[in-house]
Amino acid sequence: QVQLVESGGGLVQPGGSLRLSCAASGGIFSNSRMGWYRQAPGKQRELVAAIGSDGSTNYADSVKGRFTISRDNAKNTAYLQMDTLKFEDTAVYYCNAELIIFGLRRDYWGQGTQVTVSS
Repeated sequence: QVQLVESGGGLVQPGGSLRLSCAASGGIFSNSRMGWYRQAPGKQRELVAAIGSDGSTNYADSVKGRFTISRDNAKNTAYLQMDTLKFEDTAVYYCNAELIIFGLRRDYWGQGTQVTVSS
């Protein structure tokens, strides 16, 4: 059974940092593209950052230079280091695992972790 468990969210002041973790179980991690999405109240869920099984990364323009995504295949864990946080980074952050099986995409989601940037 595939399970993604996020941790590391919380309350932080503007300019501060947080590191989110996503622990995956179920044997899919090493072959999956791992992503972090976020959803703010009243807004659609958006991709924040993603990292492929080959280590390639991409970021939303709004977080480039501030956020860093990484993965540790030995620990089946993906990370999102968030620095220089802004009010507009406040959202629920979701971990995603994207797996291609016989040409078909399958997505797995974590339960989400709240990040609140406030003074």
